[in-house]
Amino acid sequence: MASLANVLLSRRVQEMVINGEEPGSLYICRHEKQAQSAPSPLAPIPIIDLNLLSTKTEEEEEEELHKLKSALCSWGCFQAINHGIPSCFLDQLRHVTREFFQLPMEEKNMYCKGVEEVEGYGGDPSPEEGQFLDWQDRLLLTVYPQDLRDTKFWPHNPISFREDLESYTCKMRMVTGIVSKSMAKSLQLEENCFLDRFGERAAMQARFNYYPCCQRPDIVLGLKPHADGTGYTIILQDEVEGLQILQNQQWFTVPTLPNALLIRMGDQMEIMTNGIFKSPVHRVVTNTEKARTSIAVFYTPEKHKEIGPVDGVVHEERPAIFKKVKDYEITHWEYYQRGMRALHIAHV
Repeated sequence: MASLANVLLSRRVQEMVINGEEPGSLYICRHEKQAQSAPSPLAPIPIIDLNLLSTKTEEEEEEELHKLKSALCSWGCFQAINHGIPSCFLDQLRHVTREFFQLPMEEKNMYCKGVEEVEGYGGDPSPEEGQFLDWQDRLLLTVYPQDLRDTKFWPHNPISFREDLESYTCKMRMVTGIVSKSMAKSLQLEENCFLDRFGERAAMQARFNYYPCCQRPDIVLGLKPHADGTGYTIILQDEVEGLQILQNQQWFTVPTLPNALLIRMGDQMEIMTNGIFKSPVHRVVTNTEKARTSIAVFYTPEKHKEIGPVDGVVHEERPAIFKKVKDYEITHWEYYQRGMRALHIAHV
């Protein structure tokens, strides 16, 4: 299976679609009889006004902090509005993303990764035997710290791609500062406690996702079910729905809001909050009519930094349910490749 998967992963899903090929057996995630016929309901993901968390009256801030805590305790994510990034810039970022994936295949392949490599253009490394492949292509780039960038994977075309990504990285650092402080305040903790845990060299990776149309959306997924191994993830969606979150054993579709950033907790925030905030299981479904793009920025504590419940979330009524761990994202990836969650390895 691994060798066949490697053959498939050496090609692009977009190329298969252009050639009129149907998904092969390794892309099929469920049998016909398991196929979902009814559409998933829209998830009532809370909308949080980041402007109210930083510049408004104390009463408005307290109300928004309460909404933020409620959102992260229940859904593990929220739609952030008034985040300080102009809508015209978000539109530009979506535009250059689409432009990159519309380039000729030979030009995109200039930024191609090896089958077992993570960074660059292509598909994720081949999973372990028995795991299906995702119906997607992606471009994954380390954007921070700057000295860890591998710029040979940064496209020169579209012309503005590098400049736009540089600008977006700066804006993401601004957003993570506001969000991390607000999450701490929502739990009545010292506002820098999460930022201190992430560290000055907290990592950021940008993942540009392209989900081509699929003739069998009933049995093929764009992205397999999983929870993120990050601290948290910031997602810019286009207008095409596809991202789903598992809640009470039911899949809910995340609405697309033009100027919102979806901010979704990863396992490391669940660990740091001692299980108060949830790291939701999610997936991406395919459709027959429209290709979908998204940009995910993964925000992860700096390498070799020990992560555990922060001061103030462990007490007599709520003893520690997680222990301290290092480089959790490495262990998470190993379990992800097996189609499993890794959170249990951090349990006390």
